[in-house]
Order: sequence, then C-alpha cells, then structure tokens
Amino acid sequence: MSNSMYQSYLNQPQFSENDAAGRFLNGMMRFVLQETAVQHRQIKKIWAKPLPVRVADGYAIENVTIVKSFDNGQIELVCGRNQSRFRAGDILVLSKGNPAQEPRVLVNLDAEFETTLRVSSATPFNWGNVLTESDDWVLDIGYLDLSSFFLNALAEAGDTVVGRDRILPLLMGRLAPNIDPGLYDRGLEMGEALGLNWSQSEALANAYATDLVYLIQGPPGTGKTRVLAHLAQALVSDGERVLVTSFTHRAINNALNKLAEVAPDVLAVKIGQESVADDLLVENYKRYSLSPLVDVAGGYVIGGTPFATCTKRLSGVEFDTIIFDEASQVTLPLAVMGMLRAKKYIFIGDQQQLPPVLTTRYSGGAFRESVFSLLVDQNYDTMLTETYRLNEQLTEWPSEQFYEGLLTSAAVVADLKMEFPTLPNRLETVLDVEKTAVFYDIMHHNNTTSSYKEANAVVELVQTVVETGFPAHEIGIVTPYRAQARLIRSLLRKTVSDDIHPDHIVTDTVERMQGQERDLIILSLTTSNPRFAADLADFFFQPERLNVAITRPRRKLIIVGSRHVLDAKPNKDEHKEFVQILGQLLKHCAYVPYEYG
Repeated sequence: MSNSMYQSYLNQPQFSENDAAGRFLNGMMRFVLQETAVQHRQIKKIWAKPLPVRVADGYAIENVTIVKSFDNGQIELVCGRNQSRFRAGDILVLSKGNPAQEPRVLVNLDAEFETTLRVSSATPFNWGNVLTESDDWVLDIGYLDLSSFFLNALAEAGDTVVGRDRILPLLMGRLAPNIDPGLYDRGLEMGEALGLNWSQSEALANAYATDLVYLIQGPPGTGKTRVLAHLAQALVSDGERVLVTSFTHRAINNALNKLAEVAPDVLAVKIGQESVADDLLVENYKRYSLSPLVDVAGGYVIGGTPFATCTKRLSGVEFDTIIFDEASQVTLPLAVMGMLRAKKYIFIGDQQQLPPVLTTRYSGGAFRESVFSLLVDQNYDTMLTETYRLNEQLTEWPSEQFYEGLLTSAAVVADLKMEFPTLPNRLETVLDVEKTAVFYDIMHHNNTTSSYKEANAVVELVQTVVETGFPAHEIGIVTPYRAQARLIRSLLRKTVSDDIHPDHIVTDTVERMQGQERDLIILSLTTSNPRFAADLADFFFQPERLNVAITRPRRKLIIVGSRHVLDAKPNKDEHKEFVQILGQLLKHCAYVPYEYG
C-alpha cells in the first residue's frame, strides 16, 4: 500500500466517528494500515542494502540454484551456504539479486534443511520461464501485502447485519452468550463418556451449549487440541458445518490430525495449498468446489485460514460454528475476517503464551491484543487445569507465575523423571535425575544473538545424553535466536555420533517450538550482554516467551546461559519486572556452575 493511500485512510475514516462501532472499526483499520506501512518501509530499507550486507545480516541467501519442481507446486532450491534468519512459513523473494526488479517471484518457504530449501509461489505464477534459468538466484526477505483482505473484511463487518449486530458488539464487550442448560448437561455427559477430566468436560459442555461465543484456555499440555476435536465431533453430529482455523497452517493441520485420530468417522477436509498439507491425515483440496463436500447436506469440518474465506477457495461457503485454535496469536482484524462466515465462535488459546506477531509499537491499546486476550476476562471461559506433559516439579513454577497456582500435573505424569539406559560418564551434576530443573551457568560475557561457548556446552550435553542410549528424538533445544539455533545445529552435525541423525534433535526458536514437547528440553539463553538484553527486553525477557520455552519438557529442563544477563537494566518498569521474573525462575532451578557440571 502506498504512503498516499495510507494517509488518505487516516485522514478520511471510512466509518462515522459519532458512534462507538464506527470508532472501533476505524481503529482496527488504522492498526492494519500502520502495520502494513511500517512493514513496507522496513523491507524496502533492507532491500536497499548491498547484497553482501543483506547476506551477512541474515536477510538474504546468495548463489541459489533451482534443482527441481514437484507435482504439488513446490520448487527445490540449494545454496552453498545458508546463514539466514529464514524459517518455514516466511515470505521470500526469489530474484537475480534485486528483489524489487524482474525477474522476481514471491514465494513461501515451505521447508528448510540448511542448504536445501523448498518453496512454493505465494501468488499465482507460472514457473516455466524461471525454471529454464536455474543458477545464480538470490532469496531475499519479502512480504505479502494482505491489507486489502483485512480492510474489506472490516468494511463488511460495518455494513452487514452479522457484523453490526453480533461481531462488533461482542468484541466491544456489549454482547454476551447464553448457555443452554440442556445442551450443557449433554456436553458434560459426552465429556465423561469420552474420558475427559473435569475441566475438559466443563470446557466442552460450555462451548457446545453456547449460542454465540466461548473461550477455552489451554495451558501447556492440558489437551486443548483433544477438546477441540471432540467439540467439532459433537457439533458435526448435530448437523453443523464447522470451520477450524488459525493463524498458521501448522495449527490447522494439528487440529485436523487430532480430529482424524479421535473421530475418524467425522467428514473432514482441508482447503488450501498442497504444499502446506504434507503431514495431513485428511484430504486436502485447493478449493471447496473441488471437494466432495459440495454434495453433502449434513455436517462436516473444513480446515482453512481466515484468508481462504475471502477467496475462491471457500467462496460461498457459510458455517454454523468457527473454531479458532491458537487464538492468542489471532489479531482482531484476522478474527473478524473469519467470524463473518459463521454464527458461533469458539476461541481456544492461552493468553500466557505467545501473543500476535506485530511489526509496530502501535499505541491503539486493544488493537495490539489478540482476540483471546480481549475476550478472556468476560466470564465466558474455562481454563483447562491438568497438564499431561509436565511432571509435578516442572509444573510448580509456571503454575504459580502464570496460572494463579491452578495448573496441576496429572497423576500419570506427576512423578516422571529422566531415565538413562546407562549412567552418564560426565556432567553428572547437570544430568542428575533428581534435579528436574537446572540452571547451567556458563558465565560467558558480552554475547548477543549467538554464543559459541554456550553452543558447545549444549552440544556436549546432548552428546553425553545420547551416549547413554537415551533416544535423540526425545531431546529438544530451544533458543530465542535463529543464529544460535543454526550454530547449534552446525556443531551437532560435526559432533554427535554418526548413527544419530542431528535432525532427530529438534533445535529451534521459541516460536517454532510452541505446541511441541520432548522428555528433555535444553534452553539456550545465549545473551550475556546486559545492554543488548536491556535494549531487547520486550523480546528477550517477554514472560509469554519464557513460559513457552520452559513448558516443553516432560521430564527435565536444563537452562544453559550466563547469569550476567540478569545485570540488564531496562528503562521501562514493566521490562524491569520481566528481568525479575527470569531471575526468579533461575533461582527456582538447581544451580550448577560450568566448572562443576
């Protein structure tokens, strides 16, 4: 969107400022426009830098070769070296070195295996001419301007009955749901018959019985995806058409796969690109019109993004209920986009985990929040209270810090501890099975987004654990930074035994690890430069990010880092509290200095 269009929208609001709904819509539109404008400026600034600088900064990959194409629309690329910040899901530009000039292709990064990458076109594109010239391509960071989708959806919300009478009053706190007592009792009976615990049954019953909206808060490991699947199953049995949607394809795929697991008889498909459907247990179709659901009169489940509801993929399809998964990452405009296609809305998420990914420091208050955070205090929500992941000791600190002490460890996992087939031959103190949470203090100084010393310590831990016979696929390594993740993966490839594939050991950022779990999680804090940490406090010390990182393990958490990061002195009081929270966590852990590991 051009700067002139942006200013035009700001100077001439689309809706009247004389009523609250109009002001609310205009606020959301300004939020969308500011996000788009800032993102556009940031990308253009990066593109203006010389290619070697873009590569060194992690915003580009040079010497890219197109290797082959696949029937599902994917293209395989290889490069000599990949030191980029890119990860699966990113929007990139494939060009001859200038991402603003032709030939250029806007692509999705579907998968990344260090020097081998798979991409698919982000917009309709004929690869024919590009494939004839395979060498000397460059991949740059890119962006897809989706502002028109958001603005059109918000305009529709302001001009339609469903928008004015249901969606906007709900989001503004002026409309509340009614729970049908008969349906609620039936939902409780279903939950009991399915073997759900009390909080899961309570959540299922309320979501099943609501006439408008309900929220299910799912702390780590509490079975929110299982509840989602059984709720969809119950609604379909009543003949409802259900849309399962989210901010990411990964979340949609996980929900559909859980539905296929617990209720294989439920008719369910995904509508979307084939390139993001590799792990699906249900059929994927490019468009609803190509699916067998066109001829189905009864209930079914469709998985798709909110954007699909605005395109030919789901053109003309209306739903009875829409279920948003990972709703704590769904912005208000994105929620509105999906809500326009249904009459009832179920939001499943956790406001104590990662919030929406935003570009700007927008001052618009509620518009920075997720739809889940906005609605969670309206007294129509249930929190799932038993975790089937974290053992009792690992549950204790996040429960008190983030969940008012309500989160408990289920009996089946409460006493789980690490079990090594043979005893470790070194690092016995860090790996002591009685120490469920450990702070392994490497005591390095002045590191920012990567630390070779810390990466070496992490790899030594992994090597020691694997040598005991412990399964490598039950080890996960989490770090705030892609640079540190890449360094650790590189060292693993050089160090770990030949019979252990390093890719079996998941090493990734906090964002990519949300929703995953392993028996052993190693958290590499990386940063030890107090000034850098203070400047980046909103990111590095963010409590929600910390919560996600420390709630991935089932049996043991090892935090590897340097105590010097706690010397950070941010300017904002809120950020000072963030530093204190990390300090409290490290104090809660068993302390092991590097020389006594």
